[in-house]
Amino acid sequence: MRPKPEPVPIRDETPLSRLRVACSSCSLRELCLPVGLSDEELDRLDRLVFVRRPFRRGDHLFRLGDRFQSLYAVRSGFFKTQVLMEDGREQVTGFQMAGDLLGLDGIGSELHSCDAVALENSEVCVLPFDRLQHLSRELEALQHHLHKVMSREIVREHGVMMLLGSMRAEERLAAFLLNLSHRLAARGYSAQEFILRMTREEIGSYLGLKLETVSRLLSRFQEEELISVQQRNVRIEDPAGLRRLVGSEGTAT
Repeated sequence: MRPKPEPVPIRDETPLSRLRVACSSCSLRELCLPVGLSDEELDRLDRLVFVRRPFRRGDHLFRLGDRFQSLYAVRSGFFKTQVLMEDGREQVTGFQMAGDLLGLDGIGSELHSCDAVALENSEVCVLPFDRLQHLSRELEALQHHLHKVMSREIVREHGVMMLLGSMRAEERLAAFLLNLSHRLAARGYSAQEFILRMTREEIGSYLGLKLETVSRLLSRFQEEELISVQQRNVRIEDPAGLRRLVGSEGTAT
């Protein structure tokens, strides 16, 4: 199995000048930023991003009820978003990786409606929303991109609702693995081999399945030679078979 790149080391004290990120030279630019910006416009956007913030596994980026101030572009690592159910259980609502934006939930009410927790050592670029909003009024491409990102979130949430409401357990898990493979491939990683940064329990919470069901289905998929699993290492052996199981040639949202 191909080794995965190690997370960016976290330093306790780093000068601000070394934390500053240049969007124009970032390897995730195509995922985070709109295309078509001039050099001058990219420079203005560069000045908007003041710091990279490091997080250790288990750290909260924000919590339910925190005041909304910024959007966060994941530069490295993995996060999960979750809400607290009435019975005290934590319901996972999404998994975010490099190139994804976090914090969109707070735009409407100016308060965050969920928790965002690092699943491994991670880094985010902090985008103060008031300044981002001001700049987007001047840069049409940036404003269009923000609207596109918000629309994508709405579509994603709708897709999750459809996933949970209309699919059998094995279809949900197959769709989840295909989607994860697709997202990793878009970031330049292997679509066939990857490490699950989330636990099986967290996968179950997201898909509305019990831990035992997730474990049983992973074992079944392995027996049917759809995937190979070794602890958190997954290799997709038969992507077409997984797509047939979902009943579509596409991937789940």
